[in-house]
Amino acid sequence: MTTPAFDRLSPPGTDYAADPHTVHALLRERGPVHRLPATDGGTVWAVVGHEAVRTALTDPRLSNDVRHSADREDDGGHAVGRSMLQTDPPRHTRLRGLVAREFTGRRVAALRPRVRRTADDLLDAVLPLGRTDLVASYAAPLPVAVICELLGVPESDRGTFHHWSDTVVRPGDRQAADAASQAMAEYLAALVEHKRRTPGDDLLGALVRATGPGEDALTPEELLGMAFLLLVAGHETTVNLISGAVCALLLHPDQLAALRADPSLLDGAVEEALRYDGPVLTSACRFTAEPVEIAGTAVPAGETVVAVLASASRDPRRFPGPDRFDVRRDARGHAAFGHGVHHCLGAPLARMEAAVALETLLRRCPDLELDAEPDELVWHAGMLRGLRHLPVRYTPHPAPDA
Repeated sequence: MTTPAFDRLSPPGTDYAADPHTVHALLRERGPVHRLPATDGGTVWAVVGHEAVRTALTDPRLSNDVRHSADREDDGGHAVGRSMLQTDPPRHTRLRGLVAREFTGRRVAALRPRVRRTADDLLDAVLPLGRTDLVASYAAPLPVAVICELLGVPESDRGTFHHWSDTVVRPGDRQAADAASQAMAEYLAALVEHKRRTPGDDLLGALVRATGPGEDALTPEELLGMAFLLLVAGHETTVNLISGAVCALLLHPDQLAALRADPSLLDGAVEEALRYDGPVLTSACRFTAEPVEIAGTAVPAGETVVAVLASASRDPRRFPGPDRFDVRRDARGHAAFGHGVHHCLGAPLARMEAAVALETLLRRCPDLELDAEPDELVWHAGMLRGLRHLPVRYTPHPAPDA
């Protein structure tokens, strides 16, 4: 997938993965739209201003369909099948409607007790230790369990699935990513066939029932793409959200204290974490179906455009003092979940998981602290923004049933 080579713009001695916000701020000062070198050797247009990002994400001339790209080899990365992320209305409208019909608020709400039990079980395993890597022991396995339960993935397969998913979305060894993508495609195809033979009330089972003849039905390719999108996007970003929110609170002890003193700030703290260090740096690629003017900048047809969501969420024109983490801030209007018809369908689930994860962790670890220097934390590079590890320490105590 084509992405801007932001790391080439970082000031000497700085690391874009660790601090993307300095580069974004420099670009915003120069204007809302820039043509930049891309990681694949070409060029890409980056939209960095809050208003310009929201406008670009709602412009129908910016297509998600790679057929509008002058470089048809940009296939969107290692995606399996064809999902709504790669389509435009009216096809996108049909696909999203089929998922939205099943991915309801009621289904998300029904998962909350399960999320809480899973969070408690994960903490039971590490509380006696006094220290842990919160990504590996808590922030990663919690969303994996939730999305796999939602889609009916057997518990015995969840560790393998997480490994595949992590390999696919992280930049690095393309051969390994291709192999993981192929393995996941084969796994999902087998799982879909199992759902056909043994119907269930999970989301994937419902989508399987939505395949078949008729213009509104999912095709086999669309079903496979939808399953891949929901499984990968449904947990990787939430891993980053949970660990990023905890990290922000630990690095801002005054805000952590405010949240502990007033639990009613919890939902606002999640929104501020999304704004301050959201789990996705840029949108998926858009392609100009015709010449387009974005915030006064002319972009020819056939060009690749990305909206820099993390930059929009720190635009001082929309959020005064954007580099300050403030759980009392009204963070509504951030761009962490995108905007327009491709706004993240799983946003309610991600918000619920993050809120439950934070509430459970802070309640059960009243003296939680960072177990590393801030500059020792390592962040993933690429489209997604998340910590590789989050070392924490706390007073050890036995699990309730010990």
